[in-house]
Amino acid sequence: MCYKCVYAQKSGHERLVSHQISPHIHRFSTLSSSFKNRSLVAHIRNLTYLCAAVVGTFTPIVDQQRHTIVFRKELTYYFSTPIAYIVIGLYLLAVSLFLWVIPGQWNVIESGYAQVDGLFQLSPWLLMLLCPALTMRLFSEERRSGTWLLLRAQPISLWRIVTGKYMAAWLLTIIALLPTAVHYFIVFYMAEPVGNIDGGQFIGSMLGLVLLSATFTGIGLLASTLTQSQLLAFIIGAVANFALFWVTLQSHYRSISRGVIDMRDVLFFLSVTIAAILLSIFIIDRVTKK
Repeated sequence: MCYKCVYAQKSGHERLVSHQISPHIHRFSTLSSSFKNRSLVAHIRNLTYLCAAVVGTFTPIVDQQRHTIVFRKELTYYFSTPIAYIVIGLYLLAVSLFLWVIPGQWNVIESGYAQVDGLFQLSPWLLMLLCPALTMRLFSEERRSGTWLLLRAQPISLWRIVTGKYMAAWLLTIIALLPTAVHYFIVFYMAEPVGNIDGGQFIGSMLGLVLLSATFTGIGLLASTLTQSQLLAFIIGAVANFALFWVTLQSHYRSISRGVIDMRDVLFFLSVTIAAILLSIFIIDRVTKK
């Protein structure tokens, strides 16, 4: 089989490793051939160069795995316990009941219009509780059980630990949001005529929920660094999310939900989220040094 065929059959990871190792193949062969007819000192020097080349080749691969080790650990924990399934299930159940069963302002059938505005009016209030429920254990449980010191002893920077935990929790909220698109397609086919629904507004509103969940997750992460009690971390996160949404986030969310994406609104959500993450790093660093 030709070289091109063999290369085409390699997996993505194998190609990455092959790409990283290939620049050193010529160096290895050169160093190996130089072992002949040389003094002992030259052999030792060449062997040192060879070991350095091997370490330099495989260190980036180890670093890439180290970057995501906390993220993969947290995500595995979520889906290996009932936490993720219960929280996501309760969120989807509540959304479905309020949109189709429970009478009220969010009920699609009672509104008489081909729209899912109720989904985007209801979801922020549910996310205020969902995000702290996912983040309350991230640092509280680590500190209470004593595993935090073991984690800090690993060759992983504090920045990677905090962002890895944050990304795992945020990804879980996005996974919870994705199935809600089913309600859009139901209304899409129920409309007269079929498809008589504002798709641009739906996309803008979903983007608003994703940004809002990012901010709520950051606030919940920050609350988890303040206490060793998961219940207290949940209460602090929920109250802080409610206050922040009521004071300032609500106006930016409504602006995006109209279907007009203003970069000022996007930057505001990102700024609050980044500030919460940086403050979490500062607090947990101070706690570790005590």
